[in-house]
Amino acid sequence: MNTIGNVTGIIANLVIVETEGTTAQNEICFIKHGDTRLMAEVIKVVGNKSYIQVFESTRGLKIGTEVEFMGHMLEVTLGPGILSKNFDGLQNDLNKMDGVFLKRGEYTDPLDMDKKYEFKPLAKEGDKVEAGSWLGEVRENWIPHKIMVPFKFKGGYTVKSLKKKGEYTPDEAIAVLIDSDGKEHKVTMVQKWPVKVPIRAYKDKPRPFKIMETGIRVMDTLNPMAEGGTGFIPGPFGSGKTVLQHNLSKNAEADLVVIAACGERANEVVEIFTEFPELEDPRSGRKLMERTTIIANTSNMPVAAREASVYTAMTISEYYRAMGLKVLLLADSTSRWAQALREMSNRMEELPGPDGFPMDLSAIIANFYARAGFVYLPDGESGSITFIGTVSPAGGNLKEPVTESTKKVARCFYALSQQRADSKRYPAIDPIESYSKYLEYPEIAEYLNKNISENWTESVLKAKDILLRGKEAYEQINILGDDGVPVDYHIRYWKSELIDFVILQQDAFDKVDASSSLERQDYMLRKTLEVTDFDFSFESFEDVGPYFKRMINALKQMNYSEFDSDKFKKNEKELEAILKEQEKEKVKEEAQ
Repeated sequence: MNTIGNVTGIIANLVIVETEGTTAQNEICFIKHGDTRLMAEVIKVVGNKSYIQVFESTRGLKIGTEVEFMGHMLEVTLGPGILSKNFDGLQNDLNKMDGVFLKRGEYTDPLDMDKKYEFKPLAKEGDKVEAGSWLGEVRENWIPHKIMVPFKFKGGYTVKSLKKKGEYTPDEAIAVLIDSDGKEHKVTMVQKWPVKVPIRAYKDKPRPFKIMETGIRVMDTLNPMAEGGTGFIPGPFGSGKTVLQHNLSKNAEADLVVIAACGERANEVVEIFTEFPELEDPRSGRKLMERTTIIANTSNMPVAAREASVYTAMTISEYYRAMGLKVLLLADSTSRWAQALREMSNRMEELPGPDGFPMDLSAIIANFYARAGFVYLPDGESGSITFIGTVSPAGGNLKEPVTESTKKVARCFYALSQQRADSKRYPAIDPIESYSKYLEYPEIAEYLNKNISENWTESVLKAKDILLRGKEAYEQINILGDDGVPVDYHIRYWKSELIDFVILQQDAFDKVDASSSLERQDYMLRKTLEVTDFDFSFESFEDVGPYFKRMINALKQMNYSEFDSDKFKKNEKELEAILKEQEKEKVKEEAQ
């Protein structure tokens, strides 16, 4: 029998309940408010009192209202039909709901239980299986969706019977399994799993290191991310986070994209809902939405719902990872999630940390980021979740607690610069502040040198050094004036500008330049470094800028041309002709 309690205190969406039985941390309960039932989650238990956060508005709620505890944690429903959907943080299908503002206590089934899927068995009678083993497969849009042994099953099982190839609804039994005690268990295409418990349907084995190709030069070339890795993008408003996320979704080397719009920043979420269904997928030629799922907070949900949305998105990602797929999870913005944690912590009168955030903020963020990764599955295949979160620090302050806590756990740091955004240098990722800790891994260096080109990491470090020296030269020029420094300072500055314009900047709205393959990135980096290695000589600083601008233009035109095409080669010859002008000048100087 479920535990029953009564409301004894209300502080916004934090409700205190006195219970007549036992309750557990993170247990789900429902408050019987009139004709509606409001979902809530237990976040603290003290004696016979449970502190619960309500996922709906508590307006009109009264002391004494009955509360029923369900005996399980917040769960998501997993099965075919998740892709192409827009969910809220509780996995309600937003497309099934009416009105601008959603009604309190209205919950929908996330899956269409009446739709039939063409089932193809992968296992056979007598097979030994365990949690996460593949029993069969259906097509979800064009993605192969594996039907697995439920993750809640423990130990080994034997397949007693399995449906033949045919069409079935998600709630039909497609297999019967026998456990070690001889008990039979029916399995459907649908299963449930608590969002705050990681899905562990994988084997603990050493992982291979492979680069997650995003098509964005400033990320792949200067600060690469490993497949199954973690990174985050902090930046102020207007610095290009949304366009960068769109480009990552379209061009990153991922089978599926899960977007957690946990920030609920009105116009940007609406932009995702309206633009994503129209975006073309360059990988398949179909609509990008066919391999995308969006989890977003709704406007009339309390701040606490932001916490649920990130966990829902991660659990759905883990589900598809267990199918052997590469999943890209984008969370925008985890700052709002942290604010939800701060709000509930303050209402419970916990000891505050810096800026009022919980004292264990770093641990909470670390535990969440740790759920991403590359795994080996029981069937011998592999899957991965590559997680990139965005952080929106107030005033662009990268020293605030959420950014600092995330820096401790995320291996890649892509700092968006307001200055670069104001000067229209997109992506506005600061090449000096940003970094990738994966470059420090010998396995990653070995992979890059073997699969892209020899001495790749040395070339990357050399490019970063040129950018840093160029920044220093620019500061000296600004202080002392153009004619107050040697010509060499101007040459050093313009070499860094060459790398900036050709490697760092990219046009997300150009069909060719929007995505750059690693082969192309390698070629353009080597070509650019060949130019910076050239021993330039100018009589006056006034000659440096115009000359370098001509080279930058030739290289940029190469970026806008199909790789190795006639147009590409023509612009390359133009660059060589410009460099020969310097060779002729040197010959003249030597003759004199």
